[in-house]
Amino acid sequence: MKIIKTINEMRDFRRNNAGSVGFIPTMGYLHEGHVSLVKLARQENNYVVISIFVNPKQFGPHEDFAAYPRDTEKDITLLKNAGVNAVFLPEVEEMYPAGFETYVSLETLSKKLEGKSRPGHFTGVATIVSKLCNIIQPDRAYFGQKDAQQVVVMKKMVSDLQLPIKIVVGETKREKDGLAMSSRNVYLSEKERKEASVLFQSLQLANEMIQKRERNSEIIKKAMSSLINETSGTIDYISFANPKNLDEVQIIENEVLISLAVYFGKTRLIDNIVVHSV
Repeated sequence: MKIIKTINEMRDFRRNNAGSVGFIPTMGYLHEGHVSLVKLARQENNYVVISIFVNPKQFGPHEDFAAYPRDTEKDITLLKNAGVNAVFLPEVEEMYPAGFETYVSLETLSKKLEGKSRPGHFTGVATIVSKLCNIIQPDRAYFGQKDAQQVVVMKKMVSDLQLPIKIVVGETKREKDGLAMSSRNVYLSEKERKEASVLFQSLQLANEMIQKRERNSEIIKKAMSSLINETSGTIDYISFANPKNLDEVQIIENEVLISLAVYFGKTRLIDNIVVHSV
């Protein structure tokens, strides 16, 4: 496995290795969810490249950039065992040199759901992913369904900019109690960690109600909220949206993306499922 730290080295690697490349952008502190994306990429490509870059442009002024968990040595060991061909570890100063002022912004998708709570977040995400894809020139880029809005944003960006990249989505990987795997789970206290399983429980409750032909999203939201409010969790939002354009839906028909964000202490967790109504 090759460790690459500069843009020129990364471009040299791409030029010198003919064949398809699967790319997985990450901010490090990796877990089995990332490994599942590596496995998927290995099945579909000649080479797998993963980037580890804690992107300052996608953190708000009151978010956890400085405290974001980092363990690059552990990450590299995990990736080597998973069969990654190259790890790209760029420096902030090279990715965002002095005077940097060009950003990729999606006018509407970036302002919904997460975008309401984290203004500017998806501009930071779209900018760094477009830069990384320009450097690495992958055939496929891999993202987890846990970050459902990010998946929609990436598909739209690739389509609008006519980038020759296929976006591949891997399923959400969960702990035994249903909590979606996330680098931020490490912030939870023991009590908060136990309570956090309520996120998936509330999503399951929503699915059960829909399968029993409840179609009013507000009624389902109230049931989900009641379940979450039995814990110390504080709801940021619960959303029922069209999975393609993220428009909110009142009456559920066909397919719906159910997503939520909940605070446990200072830790903000997100989760989602896509439900097909019967």
